[in-house]
Amino acid sequence: MSYLKPADFVGKMIDAGEEKAFMSTRDTVIRAFMAGAILALAAAFAVTITVQTGEPLLGAVLFPVGFCLLYLLGFDLLTGVFTLVPLAWLDKRPGVNWRAVLRNWGLVFVGNFAGAFTVAVMMAIIVTMGFSMDPNEVGQKLGEIGVSRTVGYADHGASGMLTLFIRGVLCNWMVSTGVVAAMMSTSVSGKVIAMWMPIMLFFYMGFEHSIVNMFLFPSGLLLGGDFSIGDYLIWNEIPTVIGNLVGGLAFVGLTLYATHARTATPRPRPAAEPDTDDADDQVPADTAARA
Repeated sequence: MSYLKPADFVGKMIDAGEEKAFMSTRDTVIRAFMAGAILALAAAFAVTITVQTGEPLLGAVLFPVGFCLLYLLGFDLLTGVFTLVPLAWLDKRPGVNWRAVLRNWGLVFVGNFAGAFTVAVMMAIIVTMGFSMDPNEVGQKLGEIGVSRTVGYADHGASGMLTLFIRGVLCNWMVSTGVVAAMMSTSVSGKVIAMWMPIMLFFYMGFEHSIVNMFLFPSGLLLGGDFSIGDYLIWNEIPTVIGNLVGGLAFVGLTLYATHARTATPRPRPAAEPDTDDADDQVPADTAARA
């Protein structure tokens, strides 16, 4: 697996954040578009498996294939840059300021949404035979997800909003762990194994991922889900984005940086105590002389 020690892969995290902060607009948007599209296809794949087998765990087990592919191809998700790019600013890399960080986040958001929405339109065409018939089972499931994870939260008011936010936090805690896990190994198999586990966990637990939702909810609207664009933005996307930011940065980026890049001064080590057994065996010099 060619495992890298934490101090080594945290250095790679900071370097990656710096590289993304200075990436051209064209490359940033293209990579974000492809990441959003591939992750959307993986979500469609997982929903299809769940509908056809009736086993959500199987869908969750296979969903990470999209995440692994997009990161091996060098594409970027908003959830990943939430964690990596601020580290370059925190590490005082030359030229990296908050304007560069926010620019990167904004471009990746636009690219991710464009890619996910493109796949949402394509899937809506597929599950309705070009909008010539009612949605099939997969299409109906997409509409149900949109209702339960927007209006379902709204029905509970502030408690629902808190739950949504915490699910967003937990989601990117796991997703960003997957992003970092790809840097723990120099082999493809090692990267895939390390990424697979936290991504499977977040998907099966029903945590809220802003880019996956960029596919699920537009799909639901296109397929007749009983919720509005306002419901989607207020009762899912915006709180999810904020939760993803907090989860990835606070629980992954900052914690790893604080303890493996900018470490605290080690506690002083206690002086070695003399071996009392050896001391008892020794005869004082003056006693030996008198003998």
